[in-house]
Amino acid sequence: MTKRSTFDAALQQLREKLMTMVSASQQALHESIEALKTQNIAKADEIIENDKKINELEREINELAIMTILKQQPVASDLRRLIVALKISSDVERIGDIAVNIAKSVKFIGTEPHVKPIVHIPEMAAIVNEMLDHALHAFHNDDIEEAKRIALEDDRVDELQGKIIQELINLMSEKPEFTNQITQLSFVTRNLERAGDHVTNIAENILYSVKGIRIDLNY
Repeated sequence: MTKRSTFDAALQQLREKLMTMVSASQQALHESIEALKTQNIAKADEIIENDKKINELEREINELAIMTILKQQPVASDLRRLIVALKISSDVERIGDIAVNIAKSVKFIGTEPHVKPIVHIPEMAAIVNEMLDHALHAFHNDDIEEAKRIALEDDRVDELQGKIIQELINLMSEKPEFTNQITQLSFVTRNLERAGDHVTNIAENILYSVKGIRIDLNY
């Protein structure tokens, strides 16, 4: 194989591992919200245990990217692609950690009846997972316009968080006996807001990979 084809093969392998990692984090996030809705403690434990697989994928991506840099000594846009792959894997790993945090909140809440129907929180999580889909598509296609649109989707996540937090503040005074649960639900919304920020980071890194300049989408 030529040096170019060897690099392209390594980049494709990185992309495939990132796809697997994104899928695993999306599944973990989805399952953590389902566990919250159904108060499934066993599923929460499973999510926490399965996070090891996401961490292992990040380690494999890091090793492959670093070895490719050392062996191929890429420059300019090729080097940016590898660096961006590393940064994306870090943000995706953090989203996996957020699913774990939500699973832990599920365990803290336990089987106590829900203080309110769990409706808007799943909406937040669904938007974050859609953002991840769009980020992965933008990464594969060097689509800067799709990357930019991710920031607009993050605004929807922020708006929903604000709405939920206001509801929880009202419930805190109305039903103080549910203070522990209300606190945990607040943590869940905060974690989902952070997940949206991580996907926005991914979008910014995609723009950097394509254009070679930093663009702040968190405005």
